[in-house]
Amino acid sequence: MSTLELPNPQEILKKANVVAVVGCSPDPYRTSNYAANYLKKRGYTMIPVNPSEDEILGEKCYPSLNDIPSETHIDIVNVFRNKRYTQGVVEEVAQWKMNTGQNPAIWTQLDVSSPQAELLAEKHNLPYIRNVCIMVELDHLK
Repeated sequence: MSTLELPNPQEILKKANVVAVVGCSPDPYRTSNYAANYLKKRGYTMIPVNPSEDEILGEKCYPSLNDIPSETHIDIVNVFRNKRYTQGVVEEVAQWKMNTGQNPAIWTQLDVSSPQAELLAEKHNLPYIRNVCIMVELDHLK
């Protein structure tokens, strides 16, 4: 397993303004949609990422992280994909970092992290939050 020092989720949330939600669903009964809406209600700018949608929750949806305009600042990339895809998302974030100079935190929801993704995040010096529900952390935020 990785030797990467994991960031404090609440500190990340306190500093964040913009959250890209990778795997955001248009279905209001899916957790990703509920969490994305919750982020919006808590005052975050939410950017949905889903290759099958043009708009989710009234926000322009992008097919991939790297389709988001590079002048957009992203603080957190919240991952709602099956863990077999998490390494690919980390690769996208590493490309985003290289293209924009930004270093967003990668936030993996419950049971979304993978050892390969963690190692890749460590290799690219990307903050990585492992298997933590962003809504639970928002509820605990002081």
